[in-house]
Amino acid sequence: MQSFEFRIRGMDCAEEVDVLKREIAPLVGGVENLAFDLLKCKMTLLKPPSGLTEQAVIQAVERTGMRAELWRELNEKSAEKTLWRKRGRTILSGCSGVLTAIGFAVHAALAGGIAAALGSEGMGIAHGVPWLTRVLYFLAIVSGGWYVAPKAWFALKRLRPDMNLLMTIAVAGAISIGEWFEAATVSFLFGLSLALESWSVGRARRAVEALLSLSPTQVRLLCEGNREEVIAAEEVPVGSRFIVKPGERLPLDGLVLEGASQVNQAPITGESLPVLKERGAQVFAGTVNGDAALVVQSTKPAGETTLAQIVRMVGEAQSRRAPSEQWVEKFARVYTPVVFVVALFVAVLPPAVFGESWIPWFYRSLVLLVIACPCALVISTPVSIVAALTASARNGVLVRGGSYMEAPASLSAVALDKTGTLTEGKPRVVRIVPVNGHSEVELLARAAALESRSDHPLAQAIVAYAQARGVGFAPAEDFQIQPGKGATGRFNGKNYWLGSHRLLEERGQETPEVHRQLERMTEAGRTVVVVGTDDHVCGFIGLADTVRPNAKDSIHALRKAGIQHVVMLTGDNRGTALAIAGETGVDEVLAELLPADKVAAVEKLVTRYSRVAMVGDGVNDAPALARATVGIAMGAVGSDAAIEAADVALMSDDLSKLPWLIRHSRKTLVIIRQNIGLSLAVKALFVVLTFVGLASLWAAIAADMGVSLLVIVNALRLVRSPAG
Repeated sequence: MQSFEFRIRGMDCAEEVDVLKREIAPLVGGVENLAFDLLKCKMTLLKPPSGLTEQAVIQAVERTGMRAELWRELNEKSAEKTLWRKRGRTILSGCSGVLTAIGFAVHAALAGGIAAALGSEGMGIAHGVPWLTRVLYFLAIVSGGWYVAPKAWFALKRLRPDMNLLMTIAVAGAISIGEWFEAATVSFLFGLSLALESWSVGRARRAVEALLSLSPTQVRLLCEGNREEVIAAEEVPVGSRFIVKPGERLPLDGLVLEGASQVNQAPITGESLPVLKERGAQVFAGTVNGDAALVVQSTKPAGETTLAQIVRMVGEAQSRRAPSEQWVEKFARVYTPVVFVVALFVAVLPPAVFGESWIPWFYRSLVLLVIACPCALVISTPVSIVAALTASARNGVLVRGGSYMEAPASLSAVALDKTGTLTEGKPRVVRIVPVNGHSEVELLARAAALESRSDHPLAQAIVAYAQARGVGFAPAEDFQIQPGKGATGRFNGKNYWLGSHRLLEERGQETPEVHRQLERMTEAGRTVVVVGTDDHVCGFIGLADTVRPNAKDSIHALRKAGIQHVVMLTGDNRGTALAIAGETGVDEVLAELLPADKVAAVEKLVTRYSRVAMVGDGVNDAPALARATVGIAMGAVGSDAAIEAADVALMSDDLSKLPWLIRHSRKTLVIIRQNIGLSLAVKALFVVLTFVGLASLWAAIAADMGVSLLVIVNALRLVRSPAG
C-alpha cells in the first residue's frame, strides 16, 4: 500500500514526536513504520495497513492536541502565507502578555497601588481581585494556554505527565488559591517559551530550505537545431543538454560539454574560491556560473541532484538521535513524573503531618511543578544538533544525523584509502627515460600514437602530457590491445609495442640494466610503461598518482586534533604505497589489500583504538566504510556506493575538512553539555529556593524561559561555525 504523508501542525520538538509515536504506532503496526522530519513538520506512515484511512490518522493526531493535514493536498506556500498559521502562536503569546500587563495595571489602579496588586506579602496572595481584573487575567490565561491545554488533556488521559500538563496544573492551582496574576504570568511566559522553541526550529528549517532554493526551478534546454526552450527542472530527462549563462545558478547536476568557466561551488562543497570547469568536468545544481556560458549534459533528475540529496539527508538526520539527545529524553521521562510526585508530597505532607498552613505549601508545590518543566533541558540537545548539521552542510561536510555528529569528537584513529583520498586518483607522467639513442620527444610521440586509441587512465595521462609538451603525433594504425599486458600498433610505417614490465619479460627483450632501471622506478612508487620495437626497447615512461596538495597538512592537523594513529589502506603495490606514505606522513601502511582485507584491517583498528574513522571514495571502500565507527566518503568524485555506505561525505574532496569536522563535533558536544548543565543548575537552584519559601511561580517560569532562550542562542552559535 502507498505510504501516507502528513504535515503536523504543532510538532516542534522531540517530545511531541514521542507523543505521536505512542498514539500512531498502534495504528500502523509499530514505531518502525513511522518516519518523522522535524524540520519539515512531516510524518510519514511507511507501511499503513490496508484498512487504515487517512481520516483515522488525522483524528488520532487531533487527540494529541496537534493537527494533521495531508501532505499531497497541502499548498505549502499559500498555507504559510495565512497569518494565523504562520504567526498564530506568536500572536497569542503577545496577546497573553498584553492582557496580563493591562490586568495588572487595572488591578493596581483599583486596589490602590502595585503592592496591593502583588499581594500584601509581596509575593503572597492578592486578596479581593476585582472582577474586571479577573476577566483580563482569564483572557490572558486562555491566550497563553491555547496550544497547551489540548496537549495537557491528552497527557492526563494517558497518565503520562509532560511539561504541558505540569504548566496547566500550576495555572489551575494558582487560580484556585486566588493568585490570578501569577496564573496569567505563568501562562504567558510558558507560551512565550514555546514560541521561542518553535522559532528556533523554524530558523533551522529556513536555513535548510535556503539550500533548496539555491537551485533554479527552470532550465534553458538546448533542443534540435540549437533551439532553446525553457522548461521546468523536474521535466528535464537525464542526458539532456542545457545552457547556463554567465552569473546564473546551475539548475541540475551534469557534465560540461562546451565552454570553460570559473564556478562558485561554495553551496555544495564549501570551497571559498571558484573552481575552473572545462569540458568533461562535473558540475552541481545550485552552484554559480562565472563569466562564460556553459553547455551542460544533465546526469541526474531534479529530485536526485547532489543539492537535493543534501537537503533530504539533513532533514532525515532528525530521526537519528544523538547519544546526548537520547540521554536527555530518558532523563526527562523519569525526571518529570518524579518531580510531579514530590510536588504532591510537598502540598500534602507538611499540612497533614506537621500542622502547617495549607496555602503556602500548596503554593510551593505549584512552584515545584513549574520548575519541573523540562522545556529548556529537552530542547538543549536537538537545537544544538540541528545547528551543527546546518553548519556542516554549509561547509561542504554532509553528516547523516545527530548520532554521527557527536561521534567524530571521540575518534582515536583514522584509516585513509590511498587512491582518490590521499591522492588525486588521476595518474600523471612524472618521468621519461629514453634509451638506445632515442629522445624524449621521439619516445612520447610513439607512446601517444599508440595510447590515443585507448581510453585507459594511463593512456589518457600519456596523451595529455604529450599534447601539453606540444609533441605532434598521429594515431597509430593496426592498433590492438593485449588484455592485461599492453598494446601494439603501427606508427610512421613501423611496428611498436607498449606495455608493462610483464610484457617486456614475455617478449624476451629485458636486459639486466633495463631490469635494474625498472625496479628502481617501481620502488619509487611509479607505474612504468615500456615502449619498444621488435628490435629493442625505446624507453620508459613513469606515471604516478599525485598526492593531494593538502594531504600532508591535513594529516598533521589530525594529529593536532588528538588523533593517535593514521593508517593508509590500499590495494596498490607496497612500493607505491610506501612512496605515498613518505610524502604524506601517515603512521602505518597496509598495501595490496582486497576489499575484504580492508574490512579486516578496520576491524583490527576498532579492537585496538575503539573509535575509528574510515575515509574512502570507491566501491571497494564501501564495506570498510560501513564497518568503521564513522564512515567518511570523498563525496565529489566518490562512488554512489561509498557515499551511501558512509555516515559523512566531504563534498569538496578536501581532506582539511576532516580535522575541521572533529573540532566542530567537539564544539558541538561542549555546547550541548553547557546547555544541559545550565538547565539542571537553574532547576536545582529553584528547588532549594522553593523549600525555603523564596521562589514564586512567575519567577520560576521566567527563569525557565530565560534558560530556554540562553540554550537556543548558545546552540545557534554553531550555525556560524567558521570554515576549516
